[in-house]
Amino acid sequence: MSHKKRAELKARPVHVTAKIMKGLPTLRTFDADRALRAAFVAGKDRFGFRLVHYSIQSNHLHMIVEGKDRAALARGLKGLFVRIAKALNRLWQRKGSIFADRYHDHVLATPREARNTLAYVLNNARKHGEWMWQALDRFSSAPWFDGWREKVNVRGLEGIVTPVAAAQTWLLQQGWRRHGLVSVLEVPRAG
Repeated sequence: MSHKKRAELKARPVHVTAKIMKGLPTLRTFDADRALRAAFVAGKDRFGFRLVHYSIQSNHLHMIVEGKDRAALARGLKGLFVRIAKALNRLWQRKGSIFADRYHDHVLATPREARNTLAYVLNNARKHGEWMWQALDRFSSAPWFDGWREKVNVRGLEGIVTPVAAAQTWLLQQGWRRHGLVSVLEVPRAG
C-alpha cells in the first residue's frame, strides 16, 4: 500500500477497505460477526467520525464512513481498528496484528459514485460469489439500509443495537437517490 499523503477531506463520505493478515480465520462467521458488530457499535460515532455502512468479507472489510475532516476520519478509524483487533484477538485467542497493511480509502465526490459505492458495499458478498441464504447479506449493514428498491422487512432488528450511525453528508442522505434505489439482487461490478 502506498504511503503517499491521503487526499484532503471536507465533509465527504469515504469508502474504506481494510484487509486482514493472511492465515487468519475467515471473518464471515457468526462469532466473528458478533465481535465485529460489538466493535462497530462502540466506535460508530466518535470524534466527528461516523461508520455509516459496512460489509464483512472473508479476509477484508468494506466500510462507508464520514468524517468532519481528515483528522477526525483518521482518529475514528484508528479507534475502530483497535476495537476490531482486540475483539478478534479475544475471539481467536491470539495476540498480535490483525490488519495486513494500511487501509485503502476513496473519497466519494458525486451522487452516482455514492450510489454505486452503496450497492458495491452492501451487495459485496454477491460479487465474491458468497452463497446467501437470504436476500440481504447478514454480514453487512444491509438490514439497516433504507434505500432498497424492493420492499424489505427484517424481523428482530428492534432487539439489536444499530451498528451504524446515521449519515450526515448530503451525498449519503439523499444525493445518491438521484440515480435510483439499490436492488437487493444487484451484483456489483469488480473494481
